[in-house]
Amino acid sequence: MSLQPTPADHFTFGLWTVGWQARDPFGDATRPPLDPVESVHRLAELGAYGVTFHDDDLIPFGADESDREKHITRFRQALEETGLAVPMMTTNLFTHPVFKDGGFTSNDRSVRRFALRKVMRNLDLAAELGAHTYVFWGGREGSETDAAKDVRAALDRYREGLDTLAQYVVDRGYGIRFALEPKPNEPRGDILLPTIGHALAFISSLEHHEMVGLNPEVGHEQMAGMNFVHGVAQALWHGKLFHIDLNGQRGVKYDQDLVFGHGDLVSAFFLVDLLENGAPGGGPAYDGPRHFDYKPLRTEDIDGVWASAAANMRTYLLLKERAAAFRADPAVQEALATSRVTELAQPTLAAGETAADLLADRSAFEDFDPEVPGAQGYGFVALDQLAIEHLLGAR
Repeated sequence: MSLQPTPADHFTFGLWTVGWQARDPFGDATRPPLDPVESVHRLAELGAYGVTFHDDDLIPFGADESDREKHITRFRQALEETGLAVPMMTTNLFTHPVFKDGGFTSNDRSVRRFALRKVMRNLDLAAELGAHTYVFWGGREGSETDAAKDVRAALDRYREGLDTLAQYVVDRGYGIRFALEPKPNEPRGDILLPTIGHALAFISSLEHHEMVGLNPEVGHEQMAGMNFVHGVAQALWHGKLFHIDLNGQRGVKYDQDLVFGHGDLVSAFFLVDLLENGAPGGGPAYDGPRHFDYKPLRTEDIDGVWASAAANMRTYLLLKERAAAFRADPAVQEALATSRVTELAQPTLAAGETAADLLADRSAFEDFDPEVPGAQGYGFVALDQLAIEHLLGAR
């Protein structure tokens, strides 16, 4: 397996990732602004497939129509020169002070109406550029105090906003799907739809729920102490993994946005294994972009920015290689059988068996000796050790 990324790997980056100037609440920028056109060309040189962006990443907030069109024209030309795609876009509803209490859920009705119009305008651009997925990250949808926000009313407004925008897309035949991006906190003290589970429940209430899925992010779930691999598996189970954000995170703390794999490496290994080998029969479980939503460390100069972009892709390819070797190892196949992992796919009830049939089966309860399976070992440690050895290149 080649470790040189190519567009066939479907690796994508946001303009806000490599273009982050490294400001934080305690320090000024350590890098100069990066021209989006330069980002497109450099990412193409590194072997990326596509680029994504918020509207404000490309077009300064408040730009008039003439300036807006100039930015779009330059960007489109760079895409044509490099062949990079724009598979996903999103809207910035969090930077400008107007959104300090949220976009779709601001207590101020006029702000909510402005937010909807801002998204509509960018959906038109997304359709023009061929984006298939539109991400909604509600970073300001929430509160710092329970007294300040009627959460039930906020969820009504959130739903109203997404229903309105979904109908807008349907009416124009754009063929764009929506993907919600959960996050528990930061920048708001408590963000609405904080985890994959919350977002899945919310989606079921939407008028066009079939066109709304998820864009889960490694660090966002791990910030809340969640198992990201389990969350992604459930999103796949629901048929709702529309997009995915890959990065690194070290435990329950602020959102670190490290290079993918530069946090919980074991979790990253099993995530890549799930995405690449998780479907029945060993085929890919996910066929969308592998999108890196990370930030180059504040310590890096511009050369370090591109080194970190390359590191994301190389780490993913290394883990993909290790996961393939893990799945092909006869010792792993034997350990999986010993651990009865594959037995879990067998239905508990036989084909056509009813609850009455189960009640009539004495072997299921009356004659069942729980001491026998209670005493058996499952061999999970041996199986996990094989995974670790493959991850470390020892097998």
